[in-house]
Amino acid sequence: MTLNNNKSPKSSDLPGVSLSKRKALKIVESSYLAAATSLIWIALYYLPIGGAIFRLALPLPLALLQIRRGVKTGVDGVMICVMLLAVLMGPLRGPLVLFPYGLLSLWLGYSWQRGWNWWLSWSVGVSIGTVGFLVRVLVLSILVGENLWVIITRAGAALLEKGIDIFNLSFSPDMTQVQIVALCLVITQEIVYILCLHALAYWIFPRLKASMPEPPALLDSLLSVESN
Repeated sequence: MTLNNNKSPKSSDLPGVSLSKRKALKIVESSYLAAATSLIWIALYYLPIGGAIFRLALPLPLALLQIRRGVKTGVDGVMICVMLLAVLMGPLRGPLVLFPYGLLSLWLGYSWQRGWNWWLSWSVGVSIGTVGFLVRVLVLSILVGENLWVIITRAGAALLEKGIDIFNLSFSPDMTQVQIVALCLVITQEIVYILCLHALAYWIFPRLKASMPEPPALLDSLLSVESN
């Protein structure tokens, strides 16, 4: 009885070991883009400078992942990012990346992959951004033990007072009006932010072989960039 010791099992013969090129690329891209998003979030959270640039960059890597590899891979990337940040920053600060940046990356990646009109992706994105901003303010207020909404309320009150002085109006705003103006400030911020995300993705993604829907005719004149 002889034994053939030279024959060893190949990796392709073992169940679950072999990976197709497409699956391997999904795993690698998910890991790298989730790690990139995590690094940007950490930089936004801890570095005192570059906040505007980091905010613009945050949703784009995972949105790009979803456009290139599909919805399931995009969701996997967001989950990897959240778990990584939960380990690095704690169970409260880490998952805050979902509000609104993680949810925005899922929505924008999905709508851009489908080629939907900018008005739809923009309007829903503003809603997601506004709700996410309010959730983040609430959680951070709990963490620091102070009501951070007061800062936004003061900004709304200052804007109302300036408008009253400019137009020489003779009324004093109550707290409800101040709160409405503060909320309008948040919504206006998100309108500009989501539009900037669209413009930046429209400029970058085609260069990375990721398709982007064309902007509406009304916005086309505002975007003096070439997608190719």
